[in-house]
Amino acid sequence: MVAPSVLSADFSDIRGALVQIKDSGAPWVHLDVMDGSFVPNITFGPKFIADIRPHSDLFFDAHLMIRNPQDHLEAFAKAGVQAITVHSEACLHLDRTLMKIKSLGCLAGVSIVPSTPVSAIECVLDIADLVLVMSVNPGFGGQSLIPYTLKKVSQLRDMRGDRKYLISIDGGVNEKTALDVKKAGIDVAVAGSAFFANPDKKAFTESLSRRV
Repeated sequence: MVAPSVLSADFSDIRGALVQIKDSGAPWVHLDVMDGSFVPNITFGPKFIADIRPHSDLFFDAHLMIRNPQDHLEAFAKAGVQAITVHSEACLHLDRTLMKIKSLGCLAGVSIVPSTPVSAIECVLDIADLVLVMSVNPGFGGQSLIPYTLKKVSQLRDMRGDRKYLISIDGGVNEKTALDVKKAGIDVAVAGSAFFANPDKKAFTESLSRRV
């Protein structure tokens, strides 16, 4: 599945961006929430999501790149997202946070930055619905994919067994890296700059969705 990130959209025409995502055939909208502390940028919060929610029937995944995400879970769930992804590096009580997300009726996602090994989240893979591997250092769009992060995707694929979690990757996903990303074993590809800069978004989505 392809999940375009609205981080790279024109915020002055966010409704138009949602239409573009819908028309491309992509089923997910990736919502990068940044607080200027956990990552060096600030984007938007739950009100922004609540305001755009009536204008799209697509799946909303809120990627919380913020400190103390456990304090804001209810607000994002109330805003209408179907999945909430938190960073292992930002959660002291990661198990409790993921279980709280599930109790709010959302899929529980856990993300790791490039420098964090898969072993850091191995203990919660039984309860995670989504594992997001950051293939760039988070904070800004338009970065190049860090090659060694693909090994973590393959690790998660090999470790999955009977577990049901989806494996997602975020950062530097484009036409040049698509084949390597797909070979690594991802289920969901987050694409921001490459999606919104492409004049044929439907062809881009179909190409990225095509299995190896």
